Amino acid sequence: MFWVLLAVILAVGEVMSLSLFLAPFALGALAGAAAELAGAGSAIAIIVFLVSSGLLFGFVRPIARGHMRTPAQLRTGTAALVGKTALVTERVDADGGAVKLEGELWSARPYVPDEVIESGRRVHVVEIQGATALVSEA
Repeated sequence: MFWVLLAVILAVGEVMSLSLFLAPFALGALAGAAAELAGAGSAIAIIVFLVSSGLLFGFVRPIARGHMRTPAQLRTGTAALVGKTALVTERVDADGGAVKLEGELWSARPYVPDEVIESGRRVHVVEIQGATALVSEA
């Protein structure tokens, strides 16, 4: 039960950070749980956790870091929108707003929380969080 709880905690942490740092350890905890479920002792489960986490971390993390360093012209999905210019269609403040980005309407918030950007202004997309563009004035 400990291993499954540890895996869930690590997986939640990974979802919150999206850094691909905790995911290998969450999978390692599941491997430890499987080892203990198969009848191995706690010491063996710990070894399985450490070895599998280390191998996964050593294999997955470099691949993820390589993808994060992909040049802007090769990015796809929402990552390709970071750095683009958008037009504010509805006042953007801490409560929300809207921008026209690449021909589509996006919900938006200012990157700097207390900033207010009026309709008609051009902005830069600094970050995408879910379906919301975080923008700053151009």
